[in-house]
Amino acid sequence: MRVFVTGASGWIGSAVVPELLGAGHEVVGLARSEASARRLEAAGAGVRRGDIDDPDDLADAAADSDGVVHLAFQHEEAWSGNFAAAAAADRRAVEAMGQSLAGSDRPLVLASGTLALTAGRPATEDDGLVPTPAVRSNPAGRRAATALLALSLRGIGVRSSVLRLPPTVHGDGDHGFIAGLVATARQRGVAGYVGDGSNRWPAVHRSDAARLARLAVESAPAGTVLHAVADEGVPFRQIAEALGRHLDVPATSLTPDAAVDHFGHLGHFVGLDSPATAAITRDLLGWAPTGPSLLDDLDEDHYYAS
Repeated sequence: MRVFVTGASGWIGSAVVPELLGAGHEVVGLARSEASARRLEAAGAGVRRGDIDDPDDLADAAADSDGVVHLAFQHEEAWSGNFAAAAAADRRAVEAMGQSLAGSDRPLVLASGTLALTAGRPATEDDGLVPTPAVRSNPAGRRAATALLALSLRGIGVRSSVLRLPPTVHGDGDHGFIAGLVATARQRGVAGYVGDGSNRWPAVHRSDAARLARLAVESAPAGTVLHAVADEGVPFRQIAEALGRHLDVPATSLTPDAAVDHFGHLGHFVGLDSPATAAITRDLLGWAPTGPSLLDDLDEDHYYAS
C-alpha cells in the first residue's frame, strides 16, 4: 500500500513510519518544515510538504494514496489555550481527506484519545460513541466529535477507523506527558499526585501503538474503534513514586487547586481517573503489546538523562 501519514515526524508518527516501511508499504509523510522532511527522507519515506491547515492539499494527498493514517494535531495551539481552533482544523482535515477517499473502500485511520470517556470504570471501545452534552462541552469532546465524524465516513465507502491513544504513550525519546512530569518534579523538588493518587492512567509503549496503527490501516473493518492500551490503569501515585525514586525527591499529595499551580496546563488532567481496556481490539486484530509497561519504562535511565 501507498500510505499517506500526517504527523509522520512526530513522537508516534516517527514510530509508525518505520513500522509501515518494515511491513513492505510505501510511505509518504506530511512535513511542515525542512527538518521534518529530512527526518522522513532519512527514514526511507517520501515527503509531501504542507500542514493540516490546508485541507485542499490534504485531499489531494489522500486521493493519491491507498490509505491514510492521520496523526497530526495542532498540540501547540491547543496547549496555548486555543483548543477550539486546533480541533476545528482537525475536523476540516478529516472532512477533506474523507471526501477524497469516498467510494473507494480505502482506509482512513484517525488518532484520538481515551481520556475522560467514562467515570468510575474502564472505558471500552464501545464507549464514547454517543455525543452527550457533557462530552460536547469540553475540549476532549471536540476531538471525540471529529472521531465520530471519521466513523461516519463508512457510510460513503471509506474504511475508516479511530485509533484511541492513552494520554501516556511512553518510550525512549519521549518529550510528551511523562517527560513533562519528570521536568516538573525536577523543577519543583517533589513528584506530585492528586489526593491519595489512586486515580488511574492507561498507557502504551510507542512501539505497540505504532504496530496497532499498521494493523488498522491494513485490516481494521469500516467504522471500527480501536484502543491502543497496554496498561489498563496505573495508579498515579505509583507514577509519582517511580519518578521520586529516580530523581531523589519525595512523592507528595496535592490538592486539586495546588495541582493546577504545580503542573501548569497538565494540572486539570492529572487527577482524572481514566482507565481503559483494549480487549475488543486484541480480539479483533490479534494485537498483543510486547513493549515494557509504563512502570518498567520509568525504571530506565532515558527519562532522567539531563
